[in-house]
Amino acid sequence: MPELRKAKEPFRFFTRLHVSELTGLRASTLSQLLALIKEVSGSSIYHHTHRFLQQHQYLSPEPPNDFAYWVTGILGEDELGERLASIDTIQFSNIRSLREKIIETIEDYLRNSPLAKLKFAKEGEEFHFVKSVSFILPTNFMAYDLREFVDILKKITIDSIYFHVFEARLRLERGTNDFSYWIETSIGDKELADEITKLDPYTHTLEDLRNTLVRITENKIT
Repeated sequence: MPELRKAKEPFRFFTRLHVSELTGLRASTLSQLLALIKEVSGSSIYHHTHRFLQQHQYLSPEPPNDFAYWVTGILGEDELGERLASIDTIQFSNIRSLREKIIETIEDYLRNSPLAKLKFAKEGEEFHFVKSVSFILPTNFMAYDLREFVDILKKITIDSIYFHVFEARLRLERGTNDFSYWIETSIGDKELADEITKLDPYTHTLEDLRNTLVRITENKIT
């Protein structure tokens, strides 16, 4: 087994707790939905594009976001629902640009389908905006090399993996996941960092993502 490089700085694992809060805002039409998407906080956009990942970590990945689900299931606008569901979240480095893409998609659809503005959700089926509030907490786990890193990966909670992969990249606008950043800047292994960066986490369940990260790292150090 090759000798492992020690990190310049250890990797400190964090975890997260989150609660969902109603904003009191709701939409009955596409026009109302669009107006509120422009107005609500980034934490609400994040909630409605990541809720499934947060609540159903072990099930099939890539579910439709809440906006796609509502316009399809409640308003019957299947084409718009498909367009919203096909937005590739991994291509966006922050919530702002993701919000802009959602807005652009709905605006384009309304320009070409003016009758869609006339559809109303039934009472009780309105779109209720919710925001996700996260609390970031340190754990007792620290890794000083890749062997310690992979050993901890095998046992930390999926909430910790979620934070370092999803929240750090998109919601905290760090541009990449925390694992890749540490491996490149502190371990000095750009090849491994790039391999992890290229993963599309939205195509994995969180447990599958854990196993994939473990496999990639172990292949590097054995």
